[in-house]
Amino acid sequence: MKRLTLLRHAKSNWGHEEVDDLNRPLNERGWKAARRIGKEFKHRGIHFDLVLASTAARVRETIDGLKEKFEFDCEILFEQQLYLASAETLLSTVRGLSETVHSALLVGHNPGLERLVIELTRDDDHGLRRRVSNKFPTAALAVIELQAESWSDVAPGCGQVVDLILPKELA
Repeated sequence: MKRLTLLRHAKSNWGHEEVDDLNRPLNERGWKAARRIGKEFKHRGIHFDLVLASTAARVRETIDGLKEKFEFDCEILFEQQLYLASAETLLSTVRGLSETVHSALLVGHNPGLERLVIELTRDDDHGLRRRVSNKFPTAALAVIELQAESWSDVAPGCGQVVDLILPKELA
C-alpha cells in the first residue's frame, strides 16, 4: 500500500499587479496557514519519503512556512511540470515515483490537485472525498491510502481519503 498526501499551496497575495503568476508570493494569512499545517504535521508525527512541489513562489513559500514548524527528513524536489499541472500530469508524475518511496507529499495547485483526489478515490464513510469535491481550499491537505503495491499501478478509484486537514479547522 502506498500513501499519497496532496497539499494545495497556501493563500497567495494578489495585491501586486506587476508580479506574474509564477512569482506571486503568499499573503500573511497564507503564511499563518502554512505554519499551522507544519505544526499539525509535527503534532501527528507525519513522515514523508519524498516531497514533490511546483516551482511557483507561493508553493516554495508554503513549504518554507511548513519548515518553520516541521522538519522534513526527506528530499524536496521542485518540478516545473507541476506548476498549474492537470490531474493527468499529476497522475503521470505519481506513477513515475520510485518504488523506494512509500509516502509522498505533492504540493501544488487547483484545479489539478482537487481533480486528482476525486479521480483516485472512492466515497468513504466519513464524507472526506465529498468534502474535497465541494471545495479544496488553499492550504488544504488530503491524505490518500492507495490500494497499489507499486506507484505504476495507481489507477482511478484505487484509493481512499483517510484524512483531510483544513487550516481553518485547526486550533
